[in-house]
Amino acid sequence: MSDPVPASWRAALDPVMTSEEARRLGGWLNAEEAAGKTVYPPRGMRLRALELTPLDHVKVVILGQDPYHGPSQAMGLSFSVPEGEKIPPSLRNIYKELESDLGIAPPAHGDLTRWAERGVLLLNTSLTVEAGQAGSHAGKGWEAITDACVTAVAARDEPSVFILWGAHAQKKLTTIPEIAAPRHLVIASPHPSPLSARRGFFGSRPFSRANAFLEDSGRGAVDWRL
Repeated sequence: MSDPVPASWRAALDPVMTSEEARRLGGWLNAEEAAGKTVYPPRGMRLRALELTPLDHVKVVILGQDPYHGPSQAMGLSFSVPEGEKIPPSLRNIYKELESDLGIAPPAHGDLTRWAERGVLLLNTSLTVEAGQAGSHAGKGWEAITDACVTAVAARDEPSVFILWGAHAQKKLTTIPEIAAPRHLVIASPHPSPLSARRGFFGSRPFSRANAFLEDSGRGAVDWRL
């Protein structure tokens, strides 16, 4: 693993990052790149979510599946693309729900960095993907690392919100039961993709529900404006 773990996450992640599974993952990624395969996001951006959102700042976790697999899209934050890139359909639907829920007009870009800097951990289950091959790095070892991230948030005394969009993310309710502790709020709904957004994602009001919970818990609401 070439990307260093940010300081605030080291105590939580050191055990898994030094495990045999993590070493196998690092070796496998090196071999994939040595074989000429393009991996997104590039080195230096794979732990970006942890860099932008220190563990003690996390208020909300939004969990995705894996990075975007098109050129210049993946930036280490789930659902986010760099400014100047076309906004993906799922993110467009997230913006529609944001406007319906909080009256915030959709921005003209898809960069969610400001959310991350305000305590929203934008984490994918797998933190890399092969170009053009969605889900290609699932089951290669990232899950142990990202599960440890989610567990570290859930283990804190501070109340947090876990937003689980789609069946894949909702599996965390069984693999990481700590997120369902009474002090936390879990918001589960269908994925915002065009295939499922109208089955219950639209109208789920995740942003206002998260803020109401955080305010009641004394942690302060998230500014969702971009």
